[in-house]
Amino acid sequence: MDLQILNGSNNVSVNDAIFGCDFKEGLVHQAVTAFMSGARQGTKAQKNRSAVRGGGAKPWAQKGTGRARAGTSRSPLWRSGGVTFAAQPRDYSVKLNKKMYRAAIRSILSELVRQERMVIVEDFAIAEPKTKAMVAKMKEFGEGSSLIVTETGDESLYLAARNLINVEVTDVSGLNPVALVGFDRVIFTVGSIRVIEEWLA
Repeated sequence: MDLQILNGSNNVSVNDAIFGCDFKEGLVHQAVTAFMSGARQGTKAQKNRSAVRGGGAKPWAQKGTGRARAGTSRSPLWRSGGVTFAAQPRDYSVKLNKKMYRAAIRSILSELVRQERMVIVEDFAIAEPKTKAMVAKMKEFGEGSSLIVTETGDESLYLAARNLINVEVTDVSGLNPVALVGFDRVIFTVGSIRVIEEWLA
């Protein structure tokens, strides 16, 4: 398969098995859900009655006081007592096989091509790491949010784009399904396309 390079006279030949496969909605949903679940911290914690300090002694005698029986002053019914169903730290991560994850990425990339949301450029560079320079550069691609994928990390691009809410820069190693489906367009350099083909082949 040949894809047109933006503002260029040449085409780039890409692997049909990566950029021309069928869209598997269920698999893509699994990959997106697994990635977002893995990003959850799961550090919420509350103290139950056994974790609250104190409450070791029985507040009063079992019988004869006229009050309801009580075994501890740290009951959830008491002020400063423990929480009834206390939240505990947990792991939200969902296991997804590497083969399934890569197949989901291939499916997303193929769908980007079909929807004409994939843009390929020879190279993506700006004169200086300034937000103003990035804004001027992005005018070439029109309106909408953009994900820029480079072959390797480019600090100048990161610095120029970090203050823009609709532009994100990543390299191939940082590519993920949530980012791929969340932007109006994805801009790839030719070098990043080659790295992706090596990764997903």
